[in-house]
Amino acid sequence: MSDAANSTVYLTNLLKNLRYYKGLGERAIAQVSDADLHALLDPDSNSIAVIVQHLAGNLRSRFTDFLTTDGEKPDRNRDGEFEMPDALSRRELMEAWDKGWTITFAAIERLEPADLLRTVYIRGEAALALETLNRLALHAAYHVGQIVYLSKHFAAGEWKTLSIPRRRADASSRQ
Repeated sequence: MSDAANSTVYLTNLLKNLRYYKGLGERAIAQVSDADLHALLDPDSNSIAVIVQHLAGNLRSRFTDFLTTDGEKPDRNRDGEFEMPDALSRRELMEAWDKGWTITFAAIERLEPADLLRTVYIRGEAALALETLNRLALHAAYHVGQIVYLSKHFAAGEWKTLSIPRRRADASSRQ
């Protein structure tokens, strides 16, 4: 397979995986109450709402003009993403979430195979676009995992699994 074909496969797979994690986060968030979106496990932890706000801000900043401007946009307040003096509504949180993901998907869909070897910057630090995409995908998956964990905790006995139910792996693998 040519380098261009490999790059195309990579970009297609990256989009597929990011769409999966977006959906995973949404299915988890849907299982918690509005109050639990803002609940903390302890004073030093982040709520689901704060994680959503941070991830949305990160995606918006990194993927707006991905190839042409520094990924840390001047209007981003990263520290502020971890504060929420006024509880945002579920609708407001999900609008920010959708905006971040929409910008992300559009930026990746516009990439050509050769773009993966271009240099991009985050906070003035240079890296190949390919390296940056991997870093950002892992960052998103990390935070979606936190959202799933917290959602499962708050939904408790009402939780509906997002993957293969426990003690069903053998039966599922035969299907």
